[in-house]
This record gives sequence, C-alpha cells and structure tokens, in this order.
Amino acid sequence: MKFSEIVKKLDDIATDNSLTANQDQDPEITGLAAIDLATSGTLSYVEGAKYASGMGKTGASALILPQDKTLQVQAQERGIAWIVTPDPKLLFAKAIRLFYQPYRPTPEIHPTAVIHSTAKVGSDVYIGPHVVIQQRVEIGDGAIVHPNVVIYPDVRIGDRTTLHANCTIHERTRIGADCVIHSGAVIGAEGFGFVPIQTGWFKMEQSGYTILEDDVEVGCNSAIDRPSVGETRVGRSTKIDNLVQIGHGCKIGFGCAIAGQSGMAGGVIIGNRVILAGQSGIANQSKMGDGAIATAQAGILSDVPAGEIFSGTPAMPHKLYLKVAAVYSRLPQMYQFWKQLQRQLGQK
Repeated sequence: MKFSEIVKKLDDIATDNSLTANQDQDPEITGLAAIDLATSGTLSYVEGAKYASGMGKTGASALILPQDKTLQVQAQERGIAWIVTPDPKLLFAKAIRLFYQPYRPTPEIHPTAVIHSTAKVGSDVYIGPHVVIQQRVEIGDGAIVHPNVVIYPDVRIGDRTTLHANCTIHERTRIGADCVIHSGAVIGAEGFGFVPIQTGWFKMEQSGYTILEDDVEVGCNSAIDRPSVGETRVGRSTKIDNLVQIGHGCKIGFGCAIAGQSGMAGGVIIGNRVILAGQSGIANQSKMGDGAIATAQAGILSDVPAGEIFSGTPAMPHKLYLKVAAVYSRLPQMYQFWKQLQRQLGQK
C-alpha cells in the first residue's frame, strides 16, 4: 500500500481533522514495526521527544510523528515520509487495522455444540465445537462463541460480543455488547463467601449478579466473582488484563485499565478512568476516586482520593513514597551513624 493511500485512509477516519503529512516521498508500505525494529517498507511512530533517539537509526520508510518541528526536520533530512498528529500512538493503532484484522469465523453452529432448547441465539452467530449453552441463555446478534466455552443457565450475552476458547460464564451473568472475554477467564463464579462458625466455616451462597457493561475486555485467566446479594459490576469500556482477580460485590467505573496480577477484595469501589498497574492490590471495602492511579505493586489499604497517585505498601501518595524510598536506601548508613553515636555516649 502506498504511503499516500495510508494517509488518505487515516485522514478519513480521523475525527479532528488534525493530520498533516509530508508526501515528498511516497514509499510502498508493506507492514508496521516498532521504531527500533523497523526496516525498509515499514511504518512506525515516535510518541514524543522522549523516544526521539530512535529517529537517527531507524530503517522505517515512514513515521507517525507528534507535533514537533525538530522531529519533522530530522525525518525530512533522512528522507523518511511522515504524518503529524497530536496522538501518534493512537494513529499507529488505527494504522494497524489497515494491515491486520483479527480472525473472525463465519457464522455457523457447529454440530458438536450442545445448546439447551430454552436458549435463544441471535442471528449471524458463530458457535464453535464442543460449546455448552445451558437453560435460558440469551445470545445477541453477531456474537462469537469459540470452542469449549461453557455458559451456565440464565446468562445474557450482548450483540457482537466474543467469548474466546475455554472461558466459562457462570449463572446470573450479564455481558453487554461488543465485549471480549479471553481464553481461560471465568466470569460470575461464586465469590469467596464464608461465615466463621465453631466447627469451621458456613458457606454463604452467592445469589447475586455479575454485570459487564458494553465494550469491556477481560484478559486470559482472569476471574470476576458474583456476590452473595446485589451485583458485581464492571463499567463501560473498562479493560482488564490477564490474571486479574475481582472479588464479589466490587463496583468498577467506566474507562478503567487494570493491569496483570492485580487483585481486589470484596466490596471495592473503583471510580471512572482509574488505572491499576501490575500486581497492585486493594483491600476489602476500599475506594478509589475518579482518575486515581495505583502504581505497580501498590497495596491499597484505605481510600484513595480522586486524581491521586498512590505507591508502596501500605500505599501512600506517590510524592511521599519517593521521599520514603530515598530514606530507605540510606538506612544502613543511618544505622551505622546511630551505633557510632551510641558508642560516643557510652551506651551499649
């Protein structure tokens, strides 16, 4: 595909008319690559001045650049075609779609699928081999259910949602439209509900609902539990990585990003556009306000205000954490000074 053709297609799907391009060169583009791995015939991107070091040695034939005149001149001098946009990474993500579309099977119901007579399946649906769909399940139009998926009774799946191979959807689950549930994920299984008694534990049945709103994505081997009563809810357009645990009764807002190996205990409330970095954990009933961020391995034991960044375990405001970390690295030196001071004062 010629570079000029790519520019036109990207300009057609841009929403803010903010693209400009230098088309003095019009190379043939055969693929895309990261800037440090790009070779002749590939399109890459530079996210900002922080990543500009790759400009001098990249083999890319074309680049997507930020609104930075210096980078544009540098590309021009190297004979590299370029597009300028306020958000290079976003435009690069859109460019990938010009070259790659994920596998989408042709609608059909495989003869080995087991579908209960009370289930309702919409039009243009693909149901793969060895799928099990139980009583009173409803599946919307254009949905894709890959092989070996098990859907328990009374589940509703929205239009165009994709369930990848070997995921399991338990009873009383509602999944909206345009969602993606990846392989091995378990949605709506019983929450960890037990009441201590003299002889051990009494099991509290989990009779609530698990609700995923539209455009939610859940990564491989993640688990979202249903509660004893009420609901566990994941808001619209929230993205959940692999190996994430979301406990019973949690409420997660829209547009959140939850990275791998993060976990939250029961009853946690997460606001809108919250970010949880990898291996962060949130204690029972804690709250995080809109736009808050938990950095990697943060242990959230109490509420986090909106817009704040928290780090460490127990988590604290990030600026304070940086000061604490700086002191922590000096503890051996401080200890030696303290011992020396003790000796000077004649103390043991």
